Amino acid sequence: MDSDHLNVPTINFEVSFPEVQAHYIDVKMSIKKLNQPYVDLKMPVWSPGSYLIREYAKNVERFKPVDANGNPIPFSKISKNTWRVTTDALDQIDVHYSVYGFEVSVRTNFFDSDHAFIVPTATFLHIEGYLNVPSTIVIVPKETWKSISTGLERLTQHTFHAPNFDVLYDSPIEVGNQDIWKFHAAGVEHECAMVGGGSYDKERLTTDITRIVEEETRIWGSNPNKRYVIITHNYQSGGGGLEHLNSTVLGASRNAYRNEHSYKTYLSLVAHEYFHLWNVKRLRPKALGPFDYDGENYTTGLWIMEGVTSYYDNLIIKRCGFYDEKEYLSLLANDFNIILNRPGHEIQSAAASSFDTWIKYYRPDENAINSAISYYNKGAMLTALLDIKVIAATDGKIKLDDILRAAYEEFFLKLDRGFEEKEFQSLAERIAGTSLDDIFQAAHQDGELDYNAYFNLVGYEIVDTNEDNDTLTLGITTNKADGVISVATVEKGTGAYDAGLNVRDELIAINNIRLDLKDKEIDFIIQHATDGEILNFLIARDGLIREIPVQIRKNNKKIHEIRPLKDQTFLQELLGKIWMA
Repeated sequence: MDSDHLNVPTINFEVSFPEVQAHYIDVKMSIKKLNQPYVDLKMPVWSPGSYLIREYAKNVERFKPVDANGNPIPFSKISKNTWRVTTDALDQIDVHYSVYGFEVSVRTNFFDSDHAFIVPTATFLHIEGYLNVPSTIVIVPKETWKSISTGLERLTQHTFHAPNFDVLYDSPIEVGNQDIWKFHAAGVEHECAMVGGGSYDKERLTTDITRIVEEETRIWGSNPNKRYVIITHNYQSGGGGLEHLNSTVLGASRNAYRNEHSYKTYLSLVAHEYFHLWNVKRLRPKALGPFDYDGENYTTGLWIMEGVTSYYDNLIIKRCGFYDEKEYLSLLANDFNIILNRPGHEIQSAAASSFDTWIKYYRPDENAINSAISYYNKGAMLTALLDIKVIAATDGKIKLDDILRAAYEEFFLKLDRGFEEKEFQSLAERIAGTSLDDIFQAAHQDGELDYNAYFNLVGYEIVDTNEDNDTLTLGITTNKADGVISVATVEKGTGAYDAGLNVRDELIAINNIRLDLKDKEIDFIIQHATDGEILNFLIARDGLIREIPVQIRKNNKKIHEIRPLKDQTFLQELLGKIWMA
């Protein structure tokens, strides 16, 4: 239904915290100008940017619609995330409900006596057919809570406005006593909100984030926001991030800011999520907006969105001077190590990984190493080749920066729509003046390209420094818990896989030597074995004792290094400097 319709309802929310210590918040949804016999109220089943059906409606309790006089109104639940409320001729109803939130992540509600992190997709209902209507959100914080951080437009101290539900659902809200400071970068006001304390240095973070913001704005040509909010949840141990239209939510370890390595990792996370302002939130495949909040939104293009972003996050940190060339190349090589050391890379392409993210990436099981890869890492690998090929094809006059900026201007600023993958490829080829079909085809096929055919163009090479290593492996990882050693994963192509060792097998003895939880007999036995030797495993499977002979084999794990060629031509050296600039 069109939001310009004469009978468009007005929607107001009020959020309060009477039982927040028990991980509940109370929500009141007030609807006026109904003029229909019933309304279907729906809650999204997922959050954009996190491609998994999360069934947020499971945490809705005490659902109670009432009329203007407080009298109960009949309702029924007609699907897992839909409540049908009978309104007849009523002009106004209030819907009261509670939401439970106690899952720590950047995409789920978490409420306790210290603060409330509100994920709108997991909190606010919408009227089916009226996603385009505006709403106001009133936050009634605990008396001891002083701060509210969100990308929503603030009308008063506790009242916020969303022009439509796409904006509301993309604007997380932090309520509590978070540490807040503001600064301007690239002409945009930025707010940092630190939750949970930490060893951070505000002045240093402000300076360093400013450099990241200005470099990314330079790449894209303009910054789409007037205001941007960075909410960081600091835990004893934490990580992860989720992009939003004009904000991001990050996870970090509260004492990690003192360590240079982990501090740079945090900056890289900031660079990654901020890059998404353009790449995903605005420049996007057609499937990623407008959204269907009731089910999966399939696309094979996540390798472009997340892969390009994963390539650029560390590259931006290098451009800002936080990483030197050696550090950056080591991080890029790690993407190759992660993918090429997973047997799954032989059977799942980057595009298939993108499409199947709904059932695989966020739901890894014990066999994931053998059956799947990450479109983040594989996408970053392909993006590196894309950048290199464009640089080489244009003698350094064009970089991937230029293609991204042109795509942003074409598909978002000019056409205001998502793109088909072929459209993106065609635009990139037009600007680069060469075919890029090898790379785009590789994204949809199993197997690997000749990576050095690309790296050599800019005077670099990728080598496996572990190629001649003679270490041995069984092909398993183990868990030690509840007084037993058990198999956690079994890698395809190894002796354990071929012999039939299973995940959850309890390992009792090897070659009649009893295994001890406190020692490392397995490692010791491997170190003193020979290639091809048969080890006799005594195991318990589902309570039954059996023996399984396992052949120990050479460890074929790869340890890649990307380094300059010893003998570079003048052109290779020149193009390499442009790539690394």
